[in-house]
Amino acid sequence: MAEGEQENQVPSVGPADGDPPAPPPPVSHISVPAAPAAGPMPGPPPMPTADRVHAAWQGRADTDYIFDYWTALGWTILTFGIYGFYVFYQLVRRMRDHNARRVELFDAALAFAWEEAGRSGLQDELTPSFQRADAHMTVLRGMTRDFREPAIWVVLAVIARGIVEIIAFVLLDQDLVKHDRSEVGVEYELSLIFGRFGQYLPVPDQSRVKGQNNYVGRIVATIFSLGIYLFWWYYNQMNDPNRHFQVNWPQEDALMAAVQQALR
Repeated sequence: MAEGEQENQVPSVGPADGDPPAPPPPVSHISVPAAPAAGPMPGPPPMPTADRVHAAWQGRADTDYIFDYWTALGWTILTFGIYGFYVFYQLVRRMRDHNARRVELFDAALAFAWEEAGRSGLQDELTPSFQRADAHMTVLRGMTRDFREPAIWVVLAVIARGIVEIIAFVLLDQDLVKHDRSEVGVEYELSLIFGRFGQYLPVPDQSRVKGQNNYVGRIVATIFSLGIYLFWWYYNQMNDPNRHFQVNWPQEDALMAAVQQALR
């Protein structure tokens, strides 16, 4: 070998006999495999429709808050009105969350019923009922996008107490009427659909839908009573949804039982 070539040779780095092994190379010298191409991460498998019905049914303990007017009034007086902000928060929060939960309950029940209709060969026959139910569901889904963030409403009430409560009470009463009217329609179609599966669901009483309050009259009464009438308005805002929730529960229980029976 030429002399110039010997000078450019790299010496061996292997351990000699009896020498300790060479230390591993620095971390910076270790090659890291290239990351896979970016793409959507696989999500969890969709929840079975029957499980969705059960979850929404079970969730009413978190959404359907029941007020006791005299307890709320007592704590409001004892705290010099501070507890009233919590009451106002719950009035807005419970209707928002109840509406969202009922949308999920109905949506899951209709999806389960569509699957069951497919297994029974009844989809063509029951399609008109599903279409009518979906028209009512469109109204209910639209309500979930309304401005009903309870914390923001409380902040506004701190700034303009009295005026904000009146505005919220008008909106909440309109929500209750609109919500109940649409869900009665969904419940009626579900009773027809599950009836074809041999499962009994009570037909909703359409007369349960309350009429809207006389908002102008109530505002005038609040002004001329120097705010005293607002206590009665609070009472209505607590008790009307209380009754609404309590009417919903037996129908929800029957729906849950019908779904479980269909699975057997």
